[in-house]
Amino acid sequence: MSQAVFDAPLPPIHPLWMRISHWLNAAAVLLLVASGWRIYDASPFLGFSIPAGLTLGGWLGGALQWHFAAMWLLVANGLFYLGMNIGTGRLARKFFPLTAAGVLRDALAALRGRLSHADPRHYNSVQRLAYLFVMLDLALIVLSGLVLWKSVQFALLRELLGGYEFARRIHFAGMAMLVAFIVVHLAMVALVPRSLLAMLGARGQEKSA
Repeated sequence: MSQAVFDAPLPPIHPLWMRISHWLNAAAVLLLVASGWRIYDASPFLGFSIPAGLTLGGWLGGALQWHFAAMWLLVANGLFYLGMNIGTGRLARKFFPLTAAGVLRDALAALRGRLSHADPRHYNSVQRLAYLFVMLDLALIVLSGLVLWKSVQFALLRELLGGYEFARRIHFAGMAMLVAFIVVHLAMVALVPRSLLAMLGARGQEKSA
């Protein structure tokens, strides 16, 4: 008489360090965006202001305090995340190889509703490109933010970024692209809820023989 034989449960889809750094990064980004919008409203340069209800800090001084606190969290957590990804080999394993042909193929499949999300351990080419873009975008936001924070001390960086005012526009544009990524990311989470469960510590399914 046969009986089902189960393998040991798979480990969590994402390692603990990755899940913790993800949520810390999410918190830091939300604080930075909301307080950054309040800072922008103190001296808008694009002809519009952000609704006060979407900002954080209440006034310029308060927004700056929130912004600097979240900045340190983002930088420390970002360095930890990057270091762990490189040190464990996860960066090369999860995000590469990445080719233009692969991105085009997966993008077209997504538009046709044929892009598989069966294995949350595997990133398709569009996801790889999006996550790598966010890493680079965050680095640009931090670098331009250093110019806005300590313009005299980072004079060389200021000049490389086109001067203080241009660095300010780079900082705002980087933030806008980050917000756009967050909107798309949340939409994808709504369409594929298992991705949220994976980030909360969900494990792989047991296999039967």
